[in-house]
Amino acid sequence: MSQNLETTYNPKAIEARLYEKWCDNKYFHAEVDRSKKPFTTVMPPPNITGKLHMGHALDNTLQDILIRYKRMQGYNALWVPGTDHAAISTEVKVTNQLKEEGIDKKELGREKFLERTWQWKEEYAGTIEAQLKKLGSSCDWDRERFTMDEGCSKAVEEVFIKLYEEGYIYKGSRIINWCPVCKTSLSDAEVEHEEQDGHFWHIKYPIVGTDDFLEIATTRPETMLGDTAIAVHPEDVRYKDIVGKKALLPLVNREIPIVADYYVDKEFGTGAVKITPAHDPNDFEVGKRHNLPEINIMNDDATINENGGKYAGMDRYEARKLMVEELKEQGLLVKVVPHSHNVGTHDRCGTTVEPLIKQQWFVRMEELAKPAIEAVKNGDLKFVPERFDKIYLHWLENIRDWCISRQIWWGHRIPAYYCDECGEVVVSRGMPERCPKCGCTHFTQDEDTLDTWFSSALWPFSTLGWPEKTEDLDYFYPTDVLVTGYDIIFFWVIRMVFSGYAHTGKSPFHTVFIHGLVRDSLGRKMSKSLGNGIDPLEIIDQYGADALRMTLITCSIIRLFFRKVIRILSL
Repeated sequence: MSQNLETTYNPKAIEARLYEKWCDNKYFHAEVDRSKKPFTTVMPPPNITGKLHMGHALDNTLQDILIRYKRMQGYNALWVPGTDHAAISTEVKVTNQLKEEGIDKKELGREKFLERTWQWKEEYAGTIEAQLKKLGSSCDWDRERFTMDEGCSKAVEEVFIKLYEEGYIYKGSRIINWCPVCKTSLSDAEVEHEEQDGHFWHIKYPIVGTDDFLEIATTRPETMLGDTAIAVHPEDVRYKDIVGKKALLPLVNREIPIVADYYVDKEFGTGAVKITPAHDPNDFEVGKRHNLPEINIMNDDATINENGGKYAGMDRYEARKLMVEELKEQGLLVKVVPHSHNVGTHDRCGTTVEPLIKQQWFVRMEELAKPAIEAVKNGDLKFVPERFDKIYLHWLENIRDWCISRQIWWGHRIPAYYCDECGEVVVSRGMPERCPKCGCTHFTQDEDTLDTWFSSALWPFSTLGWPEKTEDLDYFYPTDVLVTGYDIIFFWVIRMVFSGYAHTGKSPFHTVFIHGLVRDSLGRKMSKSLGNGIDPLEIIDQYGADALRMTLITCSIIRLFFRKVIRILSL
């Protein structure tokens, strides 16, 4: 019986049927086969905060081209898929969902909140998997992972305990980035710096016992309440006779020392700077060198605390306005100069971040960063294009200790337990039976969870069975190529590399292929958090997956071509 062929290509009639056949026949599945050379890549796990957008479609299309090509070359090719729990981002999404239902997260309680969040995970992880399959991604679905599944969670616990026992993880008071809305600490990588119009307020600080004063300029007058010194450069001849004397802190009338420190740039401004160790990372270091007090003047919601005297209870900006008015009334405000400067904001909620001194868990980074730095310098790790070496190295060579604790509920809870009797801290696998210090048998687990990047840093080897010495790990690890956007180099790539060396002794991959970002009409990258993404399924339903993939990859190739042309013409 003859059948009439359709006059136009109908992807809906072909793509889904073909993909189902490929999956049913396990064409994408890889098992250990010592007769073949392995080729492994891990999917950058999409956050479960919502549906995938066109940026994910580009990223996964590039990976798919690579893995299919290596299969055709005869490699035993493995592409590991999965999703990320995206701690803060997902918590914000679920909290907002509850608000719409008239439910307060705190009244719901931790356990019930986590139940709701797992429901969210099931819904959106399933949606993401369906999107990737519709896109034609030839990953090994038998090996799909989640950063909070049993295996990955075990790897996280092992790493925390190992680093703690080796002295790399510690709990201490340091300056951290604090989000007053989400009420949690943030790592440097989670803070976006944006240009904002502000002011320099020039303020007189009287020198005790004289009629003279120092002129200090600040962009945050409210932090004056926590000033514990004024610093000048040791070689600044203008101030050599007042080093060691005291200044009177305006509005507070507290005497603070005048110290000499090489941190000060004598050519900038007046050459004298206020030192607020509890509210500025550089001032914190100056404070340590000179044994200065650390006075935190803010509550977690960015209102002024009891250390702020009569300003206690005011919002930070409300206090700023009142303080400036009072300085003017007292004749201590010299001038106000418009000033544009970079201001840190939380990349998830957009709130201006407040540097605060707080007790948190940290990872000492100086030693851990060294093998990751050397990997690029000696060629063990390569970036394509090569220019991204500079971003990678700059970040690692200037890295600070990593704040890994978060004051949220969704995520891996820190495996630290506090003795209810004496407060002794015990880091262990599960609740301790007895306190090693006082013998008490009652403990309370740390309330904080770990930075989401702490778990995704282990992704290349935790997905292959580490910390167990599995055959998969021995055969498929290290992986070969990582494909990702340039915006995630220091968020994720750097953490994977130093974690790979620290826990396996090897770089997790030998090549990182960096591609561009798909942006919206305003030039912003597409983001699930911003809600400005285009669902690839909408395009696929209209034109088919092949058409979408061809469009995305062609645009990427054209951009790379023109970059090469421009480079040649500029020689």
